[in-house]
Amino acid sequence: MHDLQLSEEQRMIRDLARDFARREIAPKAQAMEKDGWIDDALVAQMGELGLLGMVVPEEWGGSYIDYVAYALAVEEISAGDGAVGALMSIHNSVGCGPILNFGSQAQKDFWLADLASGQALGCFCLTEPQAGSEANNLRTRAELRDGQWVLNGAKQFVSNGKRAKLAIVFAVTDPQLGKKGLSAFLVPTDTPGFTVDRSEHKMGIRASDTCAVTLSDCRIPAENLLGERGKGLAIALSNLEGGRIGIAAQALGIARAAFDAALGYSRERVQFGKPIGEHQSIANLLADMHTQLNAARLLILHAARLKSAGHPCLSEASQAKLFASEMAERVCSKAVQIHGGYGYLEDYPVERYYRDARITQIYEGSSEIQRLLIARELAHYPL
Repeated sequence: MHDLQLSEEQRMIRDLARDFARREIAPKAQAMEKDGWIDDALVAQMGELGLLGMVVPEEWGGSYIDYVAYALAVEEISAGDGAVGALMSIHNSVGCGPILNFGSQAQKDFWLADLASGQALGCFCLTEPQAGSEANNLRTRAELRDGQWVLNGAKQFVSNGKRAKLAIVFAVTDPQLGKKGLSAFLVPTDTPGFTVDRSEHKMGIRASDTCAVTLSDCRIPAENLLGERGKGLAIALSNLEGGRIGIAAQALGIARAAFDAALGYSRERVQFGKPIGEHQSIANLLADMHTQLNAARLLILHAARLKSAGHPCLSEASQAKLFASEMAERVCSKAVQIHGGYGYLEDYPVERYYRDARITQIYEGSSEIQRLLIARELAHYPL
């Protein structure tokens, strides 16, 4: 892979993440999937390496360089295991990001250092059983009583939900105001009334804990309101660019691992007297896969550079996420095909890559939502 005009610092971060993923993550991936849990020692190592504070400035113990370095690191970690890539991306983007962008000085000082070091993991409680992409249709309520916020409701598909020490919870504070009546709260997960109901059994990224959560008379101090009252929807939507760059990079990493496996297998597997990679039909598949991987990487790095420079890049991030996630399914499918019957067995990792890739078209905004946002931007596209 060419360095694509990367700085020395960006290359160092990429290489550090790549070495860690190959040495520590990939060998444990299959066992972690069977356990349904990411090894605690592995998460601690990620914290020590700075991989869990990549959007947090050094002032709060973070390792922020820019979003290019972040995207490169997520790709490498996800190539080691998509579930670990999910933990990393979600913790950085919607665990640390909202506090960094909307938290008070006291909230930043109290939480960001622990989040950046991995001493605490974050989760994002927005989706509800009846409200997915429609973020302003929430039923969870927060009422101010005797100087405390009291939260009641149910949340669904909470990534890192079982592991997290801090939940960012979205609840309706002023029902009569519609979408302007939604607020965000910082809820330590050991707060009485915050209950993790179950861990979901999923098609892929099974080592990543995805949970349903119930809030029952969950009381938090008034100062745990994140940002201003009524600004919850803006907070929920504020980190779409960074979140989508992260999931696009996760999809790319999973797909690249599948491609590498297929390429290696094509050199070893002999049929009709020569390695199958020398047969034109397989060579063409590999050429298409390689091209699509590189196209996805360019889209991701373009969005990441815009984000790092402070430029709006909602459409570019959506394009990167849309293309990379759909590319990942295609590439992983072709990797299974190249392996033939062996690709359908758990003995070979391409079976896992294929399952892991599928979620990237759904969370952080489905492909349908990405197309909607891109089309909206086209209304202002200069001709």
